[in-house]
Amino acid sequence: MPEVAVVNSEGAEVGKVDLPADVFEVKPHADLMHSAVIAHLANRRSGTADTKTRAEVAGGGKKPYRQKGTGRARQGTIRAPHYNGGGVVFGPHPRDYEIRMPKKMRRLAVKSALSSKLAEGQIIVVDDLKLEEIGTKRFVEIMENLNVQGKTMLVLGEPDEIVRKSAKNVPWVILRVAPGISTYDLLNSDTVVFTKGALVKIEEVQAK
Repeated sequence: MPEVAVVNSEGAEVGKVDLPADVFEVKPHADLMHSAVIAHLANRRSGTADTKTRAEVAGGGKKPYRQKGTGRARQGTIRAPHYNGGGVVFGPHPRDYEIRMPKKMRRLAVKSALSSKLAEGQIIVVDDLKLEEIGTKRFVEIMENLNVQGKTMLVLGEPDEIVRKSAKNVPWVILRVAPGISTYDLLNSDTVVFTKGALVKIEEVQAK
């Protein structure tokens, strides 16, 4: 069972915490993590792009000129695809891009990502993270005390409006509330910071 240090908001070590091996020490499945990321990105697509076919473009009901005798190629409508303002051939239409993954596969992908992050030393556990008032400067100061590197995902145990508003203007911080983390979020972060409360919730869900 892996053990990691627990620090406070000033970066000082205040204890240790044991992480369950069946969540944080599984053999990473690269192909499964890849599938989870592809599904996550696909499910974010709105699928609302739409183009009009020649049947949907307004106008063009009248034959532009007579069939014979003009010396030009015969045409039936000015809304044909080769005309400016005509319909679009093979253009996008509203569709559902959703990719579904079985729950066990999703959980194993998250466990793989968590295990990879722990093996690379990119997980930090903080005993708690509370702010008395909204303040981006104080929030950034705490992140610097934790010695985070690069893009950071902060995972809270409970929703906290003060922390959320303090973090929303920090471009390199992603805020999540446990157990709502994804494989994409984990792999897209250089450092993952968990509060102890968040760890408990993640362990409860992932260990099922």
